[in-house]
Amino acid sequence: MKSYIRIFSAIIFLALLGYSIFFLIKKSQSKPVIFELASPEYIDISRKTVATGSVVPRQEVNVKPQTSGVIDEIYVEAGQFISKGHLIAKIKIVPNMVTVNNAETNLATSRVNLEQAKKELERYEKLYNDKVVPEQEYRRFLVDYNLKKENFEAADANLQLVKEGATKKGQSNNLVYSTVNGMVLDVPVKIGSSVIERNNFNEGTTLCSVADMNNLVFEGKVDESEVGKIKVGMPLKLTIGAIDNKSFDANLEFISPKGILDEGAIKFLIKAKLQLKQGEFIRAGYSANADIVLEKKSKVLAVKESLLLFGKDSTYVEVETKPQVFEKRLLKTGISDGINIEVLAGLSTKDKIKVPIVSTDTKTKATTSPRIGGGPRGGR
Repeated sequence: MKSYIRIFSAIIFLALLGYSIFFLIKKSQSKPVIFELASPEYIDISRKTVATGSVVPRQEVNVKPQTSGVIDEIYVEAGQFISKGHLIAKIKIVPNMVTVNNAETNLATSRVNLEQAKKELERYEKLYNDKVVPEQEYRRFLVDYNLKKENFEAADANLQLVKEGATKKGQSNNLVYSTVNGMVLDVPVKIGSSVIERNNFNEGTTLCSVADMNNLVFEGKVDESEVGKIKVGMPLKLTIGAIDNKSFDANLEFISPKGILDEGAIKFLIKAKLQLKQGEFIRAGYSANADIVLEKKSKVLAVKESLLLFGKDSTYVEVETKPQVFEKRLLKTGISDGINIEVLAGLSTKDKIKVPIVSTDTKTKATTSPRIGGGPRGGR
């Protein structure tokens, strides 16, 4: 009985061993690699550089008040088109007590001087009518009276301006008007907000910003490695992130003569005028990318850059000589757009180029390539 068990166990062991050997041999045998082929073709190639930036008005004006106070009324809102001289806001004057006191003192002094000059004039006018004093003496007191009268009126108007911001003659500095034509982009203040006047020591509070939205420019930055390849007058294609499936034409009109340090690299500011069509509207501040064509060639022989292989000092591809048999072919290349590259010499449209296979097997190399000049099973 024991001998039968031993024989049965031996048979099972041999069967498992045979199956393992068969499985390992089967697994070690690799299937032939069949490579895809690609051919050169004639296409248009352009070499570009990209500048990042934003779309802004060419001229944006911040309207500021001529006097300090509190916003009493606002007559405009963002998005409104206004013209030069349009009333923007009314400011309620908050008078300074020291200034008011000085103005009242000047008014009282000028009133006293005017009353005194008036009495002297009346006295000399009577003497002049009685032919006691000459006309020249009379006219001297008449001129003095008129001067005192003007000083009184000026002091009275100054007191009104200090207290109310306006005079009886209609002169005022509490009304703020637009200085340009355009669209109101922003109104950063509200009714009741305190504002500061613009003077030699202070920029003043911005009541609103106004810009001509029909005259927009792209402002961006170009890396120092590319700035020497561009020049004023070059066409640009703008793509705006907020506007899908649409590009805008622009012409480069300014390149900064001085670079600035930006994120560890030297970059140069550029400006380009947008060529908007009738009815097109772009909001200020949109982020945009500008494609600048550095070089362009039409109908040139080209291949995909992914097909190229590189040696120490050479660029080549593997061209099919027989079915799935390849040989090295040196190339002379031209411009590239990052996807396609121009072929100046080494290929024709009849050539079939091997497309490298990117393997997903972590145990093999990333690119599988057969022996050049050998069969499909060969490996380099």
